[in-house]
Amino acid sequence: MRVTKIELQSEGDARAAVSRVGADAYSVRRMSRKAFMVPLLISEIDNRAANIIKQEILACGGEAAVSRDVAAFKQGKSHVLVMATPAQYERLLPKLAQQPFGLRDVGVSIVAELSRHASLSEKSPRVMGILNVTPDSFSGDGRFHDSAAVVEYAFTMIKDGADIIDVGGESSRPGARAVTAEEEQRRVVPVIQLLRKKTKKLISIDTCKPSVAQAALDAGADIINDITGLRHQKGAMALVAARAKVPLVIMHMQGTPRTMQKNPRYADVVADVYAFFEERIAFALAHGIAMKHIILDPGIGFGKTTEHNVTILRRLNEFSSLGCPLMVGASRKAFIGAVTGVSHPADRVTGSVAACLWAVNHGAAIVRVHDVKETCTALKITGALSLWN
Repeated sequence: MRVTKIELQSEGDARAAVSRVGADAYSVRRMSRKAFMVPLLISEIDNRAANIIKQEILACGGEAAVSRDVAAFKQGKSHVLVMATPAQYERLLPKLAQQPFGLRDVGVSIVAELSRHASLSEKSPRVMGILNVTPDSFSGDGRFHDSAAVVEYAFTMIKDGADIIDVGGESSRPGARAVTAEEEQRRVVPVIQLLRKKTKKLISIDTCKPSVAQAALDAGADIINDITGLRHQKGAMALVAARAKVPLVIMHMQGTPRTMQKNPRYADVVADVYAFFEERIAFALAHGIAMKHIILDPGIGFGKTTEHNVTILRRLNEFSSLGCPLMVGASRKAFIGAVTGVSHPADRVTGSVAACLWAVNHGAAIVRVHDVKETCTALKITGALSLWN
C-alpha cells in the first residue's frame, strides 16, 4: 500500500486520473469536476455582495477569503478570493443569479473565467521568432546590411518551428535612441517583401509608427506589434489596425526606451498593468479594432525591475480575465541575467526557455523568442507531458 500525491492542473488531468482507477464513464465525467480547485479573485465588489458570496460558497463546500470590513458589515467595496472546484461553482451560480448587489453579473463573469481557464489547457502556444533588422539590438543578434541574409536567418527560425516572424527595424533596448520612420521603413520593408514571396507563415511588424506599420502591411505583414500600446502619435496606429483588420499586439511600457529603466515604480505592478490594458482595450474598441484582433503583452523588461518582471510572470494568468490572448517576451532579458548571474544576453538561453515554459503554463498564447529551436524543443516535451494538450 502507498499514498501518492498527484498533479491535477486541468479538468483533462482530473478525467485521466479518475479513469486510471477504473471508474465508469459516468463517474469520470462527474468526479473530474470535483477533483481540482480553481481559485478566482473577484475585485471591487459591494461588501454586501462579498458577504453573500462567502456564505453561499461555504454552503456549496468551497471557501472564500474576504476583507475584515465584510465581517464587520462596513459599507464600501472590497475583494473576494473564492476557492472552489468546478462542481462547487456550478452549485454556486444559480444562487448568485437570484441575489441583488450585482451578483447576477458576478455569476456571468465566473462562467466566462472558468471557460477561459478550461481553454488554456486545450491550445498549443505559438512561437514568435525575433528578427532584428537593426545595428544595435540589446541581444547582439541584429542583422542590418544584407536583406537576403536576414531572410535566410528567418527561414532558419521557420525550420526550427517558428509560427510567426517578428520583424523590427528600431531597437527598443534600454537607452535606445529613436530612428526616423523613413529609416525604419527602409530597413524592414525589403525584408518583409522577400519573406512574403517565400513563405505563408505569419509576419509581424514590430513598430510604434503608423506609417511604418502601413508600409509593412502593404509589403505583406499580417500582425502589428506596438510596444507603445497605441500611445504614439495620439493613437494613430489604431486607425491603421482597424482599417486593415489585422491582429494587434498592445504592449505595456512605463516611459520610453530611453527612460524606462530609470527607477520604474508601481503600487502593484500586476494591478497597474491590468488597469492599463483595460483602458487601452477600451481605446482600441472605440477606434474600430475588433476584440478578436487584440493581443496583450505585459512588457517584460519595459520599465520594470527584476522584482516587477518576476511578479508579472508569477501572476500572469490574472491577465487572462481580460479576454484577449497573451504574448510574453522574456527572451534574454536583463532580469534573467539578474536571477542567474549570466551577464551576456546571448548566454541566457536556458533561463529564457525556462521563463517561456512558465509563461505558457500560466496563460501565454504566444511567446516571443530569440532562440526558436531550443524553445520549440522544450515546448514539444512539455506538450507531450500534457501541460496544455
